Amino acid sequence: MEKKIIRTDNAPAPIGPYNQAIQFGNMLFISGQIPLDPKTGNLVQDDIKTETRMVMENLKAILTEAGMDFTNVLKTSIFLMDMGQFGSVNEVYGSYFPDYSPARETVQVAGLPKGVNVEISMIAGK
Repeated sequence: MEKKIIRTDNAPAPIGPYNQAIQFGNMLFISGQIPLDPKTGNLVQDDIKTETRMVMENLKAILTEAGMDFTNVLKTSIFLMDMGQFGSVNEVYGSYFPDYSPARETVQVAGLPKGVNVEISMIAGK
């Protein structure tokens, strides 16, 4: 099997030595996304719900580029600066999975890139 780099201008360019996603066979491994607006290059940090929505839209753009959508998502990892924001993040996150929820973990961390409050990564498959 061959690895294929997935890249779209509809999601933020990587801010380090990594790719937005790698497809390996029918599996897609999406790097952690932060609330960075790909159109402006600015962080979206109005409130945690707005941040989470931007992260999910970035993930959606990468899934779309790979010919997938949220129904293909098998597992997610959510990283939060404050577990007290879990409910608000869950509300937005859950709206992207109306029919089923993938496996996932949510952890509080000491820091995230660019000082954001939420980062989410995904694994999807066809």
